[in-house]
Amino acid sequence: MNVAELLSKVFLPLSLAIIMLGMGMTLIPDDFTRIIKYPKAILIGLTNQLIFLPIIGFSLAIAFNLNPVMAVGLMILATCPGGPTSNLITQVCKGNIALSVTLTAIASIISILTIPFILSYALEYFGSNTDVTIKLPIIDTIIQIMGITVIPISIGMFIRKHKTNFANRMEKPMRTASTVIFILVFIAVLAANADKLVDGMKAAGLVTLVLNIVTMGLGYLTAKLFKLNLKNAISITVESGIQNGTLGFVIATSILNNVEMGIPIGAYSIWMFITGGILMWQLGKRPEVDSK
Repeated sequence: MNVAELLSKVFLPLSLAIIMLGMGMTLIPDDFTRIIKYPKAILIGLTNQLIFLPIIGFSLAIAFNLNPVMAVGLMILATCPGGPTSNLITQVCKGNIALSVTLTAIASIISILTIPFILSYALEYFGSNTDVTIKLPIIDTIIQIMGITVIPISIGMFIRKHKTNFANRMEKPMRTASTVIFILVFIAVLAANADKLVDGMKAAGLVTLVLNIVTMGLGYLTAKLFKLNLKNAISITVESGIQNGTLGFVIATSILNNVEMGIPIGAYSIWMFITGGILMWQLGKRPEVDSK
């Protein structure tokens, strides 16, 4: 196993598991039952993330005439739920943090089933007339996604329940450590495949920017269409446009064994940090307002 394979197959999944463990330590069972409190907001958020996002990604892959590898990479991204980053951005933007966490948690669970089936279709569609013959082992994929998302989250929640003070003390260090670990591994993976990166950015840079802007715009418009308050609208906007790029990168490099498929995910990660940063800068300055 060379350095690139070691990074993508061992350290990247491990960094995601650490991030998910940290996220689990911030969750309580009430985070999963808030669907009763915010049924309309949660339904809108989940519909955007689990249905509209893959449809938009698929449409853009065809509209931009992406090559099969880039198209599948875009679809991997479009099937991923939001991640801890979306919760952090929502917090700085003074959105509804409880709603954001609930959407991330529920979407993460549901996506265990949706990701393998949507990707199987994408691989078949985009690879049908090419030499791309990668197959997605559905059961193995479900097991692997559970291993790097649901199980660490569950362990984190168990720690939060039985060692609450410890979990509270560890929240900030875990968030910092997991972010640093991921960034270092992510940079290392990209550096190990630098020769493919420039061409990949040319192929996927614009389409990933469009995907990011369109999905955020969709989140805001649907929230306002259904007359949600600003805090809820912010949460849905962020959750619709900030995806779990770490999970996407793990699927591309570890499950599908194709680093090139991770290039659109890398490009998108850059854009979402830029657009997320702009939102934090603009919305974070406004005074805190309680919403019913």
